[in-house]
Amino acid sequence: MVPAIGFGTYRLTGEQAYKAVQQALEIGYRHIDTAAFYENERDVGRAIKDSGLAREDIYVTTKIWYDRLEDVEASLEESLERLGLDHVDLALIHWPSPNDDVPMEAYLEGLNQARERGLTREIGVSNFTIAHLEKALTLPAGKHIVTNQVEVHPYLANRALVNFCEQKGIKVTAFMPLASGKVMDDDVLQDIGNKHDATAADVALAWLSQRDIAIIPSSSKPKHQQSNFDAIRISLSAEDMTRIDELNRGERIANPSMAPDWDT
Repeated sequence: MVPAIGFGTYRLTGEQAYKAVQQALEIGYRHIDTAAFYENERDVGRAIKDSGLAREDIYVTTKIWYDRLEDVEASLEESLERLGLDHVDLALIHWPSPNDDVPMEAYLEGLNQARERGLTREIGVSNFTIAHLEKALTLPAGKHIVTNQVEVHPYLANRALVNFCEQKGIKVTAFMPLASGKVMDDDVLQDIGNKHDATAADVALAWLSQRDIAIIPSSSKPKHQQSNFDAIRISLSAEDMTRIDELNRGERIANPSMAPDWDT
């Protein structure tokens, strides 16, 4: 099961990634999220090893990039070598195949075979739309999908997709939960934060958590890591939640050229 909060490592590389993961584990994070594309798996793995924590106490997620969808198992094996682990807890397809060049049947079956081999305990997807999920759920491997990791934050509530996932029993994991820092300067979030002795970022994370969405905020600063970690303890009122809901403007940050046709 995907933990309620994890530590994201996107844009962290080298010694910065190593120290950030070490700090996060010291604070109490027990879910570390990485990806082959981030080029930091060796640093993440080194930090996990040096933490002194038991392997079974840390939930590790990595992702297979879209250029490796024809050899998913080999890609995951390479990730494990870099991480210095014999398995991860969750392996995700990072992006659906652009233009469906690689059949979904093939890459999801490859991911499920990796699960059956013990290379990962659980499998999931990332950046899948409702249409992608509908197709995935018709496939044998689809019944094993535990999460869809997608962009969700106060400016992109992603309601239709989130509701679909909830109906199908698929946990939503939010990446970029702070909208790449944009939430920090939001007057509404700051006002709500003042009521709870919290920051605007804390409020954004609490809003996601109260929607039963897992979060993977990222920061290299211990103070911010701690604040993010504590945010899920904040209890927002119904009025607070409504005010944050009203910030939604469909603002998408992660929208590369190979992105699918997003749900509205």
